[in-house]
Amino acid sequence: MSEKASFVARTGPAALAIAALLLAWQLYADLSGISATTLPSPTRVAQQAWIQKRALFDNALPTIRATVLGFACSLTTAFILSILMDFSQPLRRALFPVFIISQTLPLVAIAPLGVLWFGFGLVPKIMLVALVTFFPMLVALVQGYEATEKEIAQLLQSMGASRWRTFWLARLPSALPFFFAGLRISITYAVVGAIFAEYAGAAKGLGIYILNAKNNFRPDLVLAAVGVSATLTLVLFGITVLVQRLAMPWLRFEQEPGR
Repeated sequence: MSEKASFVARTGPAALAIAALLLAWQLYADLSGISATTLPSPTRVAQQAWIQKRALFDNALPTIRATVLGFACSLTTAFILSILMDFSQPLRRALFPVFIISQTLPLVAIAPLGVLWFGFGLVPKIMLVALVTFFPMLVALVQGYEATEKEIAQLLQSMGASRWRTFWLARLPSALPFFFAGLRISITYAVVGAIFAEYAGAAKGLGIYILNAKNNFRPDLVLAAVGVSATLTLVLFGITVLVQRLAMPWLRFEQEPGR
């Protein structure tokens, strides 16, 4: 099977499902007589998104900035903490319950507190994105280190490899599939976390745009902003898949027909 045919086979079912959903939505909006202020049709949402493209773009930029910076902090924190916890079991036993508790905190309470403590700038948004996204990556990395085959680690140690070299040559490569699984989970929450932080308090962003559209009873503009948010999430998800292919080329080689 050619690469083009393989791509169509992978993406075709999803594209058909989305097209069917949009068609059903359009038919219901047109034939049911429901008001556009209650459920606008997809064509109306697309039309308003085009009319408001400049405003959507201007508000998407702060959301993208908060998402990227927050996720970068999250990724760095998760990687450093995973190494420390892998090298120190007492530290792992001490910190893991704290991190689990951090994931039980309601965002509806944390987001306003972040705005109250740090103002309407980038800091509370970065913190909320990091809080939402770091835990899946941390768990994935820690589990990935533990999945290292003991024989490989023992072989390296018998050859005089230090603990750090064993980690670099064996434990970290073993954790890569786990890490990218956690990365794909986390990236889907990043944009939502940034929008929620803006919704709690910001000068500009998709969260503020959605809030203003809701207050003006414009569900078409709300859905247009949601579409932009979904597009950003899909783009970030696609980037993580591309990075995984570049970081782990042997997986693509193993999946080729006849291998």
